[in-house]
Amino acid sequence: MTLGEVTGHDPTGDGARQESDETHKERVDRELGELLQGLRVAATGVQVLFAFLLTLPFSAGFGKVDEAGRWLFYVAMLSAAIASVCFIAPATQHRILFRSTLKEMMLHRANRLGVVGGIALALSMTCSTGLVVEAFLGVLPAALLAGGVAGLSAWLWFVQPLVSLARRRGSGTSAVRPETS
Repeated sequence: MTLGEVTGHDPTGDGARQESDETHKERVDRELGELLQGLRVAATGVQVLFAFLLTLPFSAGFGKVDEAGRWLFYVAMLSAAIASVCFIAPATQHRILFRSTLKEMMLHRANRLGVVGGIALALSMTCSTGLVVEAFLGVLPAALLAGGVAGLSAWLWFVQPLVSLARRRGSGTSAVRPETS
């Protein structure tokens, strides 16, 4: 027996299991459960950010925020709301569509909502960072730090996985190569 068999870890790293080990229905059930769990984690984080943003206009110093800061706040709040909706929607839809034959459709829809939610969350975090830093350090440090947040989230959340996917598809193999980037 291998370590992968004991831990349930897929040694190929691509999440696929042998067809003989898992039926299509079992795979869809597992993938939907894993996706919903991941979205629940992301939803918690975005809800904390959204709650902070909702209280910000009622704080004493908010009246001192300039027009650029107000726009950063508006975009941050709106994108946090969009991210919250996208991350919560799959769980709500799962409850409504419970015991239907639409699990695979829910899986694909939830995946798309998770990506859109991730984009909205990255935008909200970028604007929130820019707003806070701009209030204390000025426009240039705010632009640099917000740009860093945007670049880091873009790379780690979207570009790096897409590059890995493209490399895998280009290699014609199901095994994932070790990361070089």
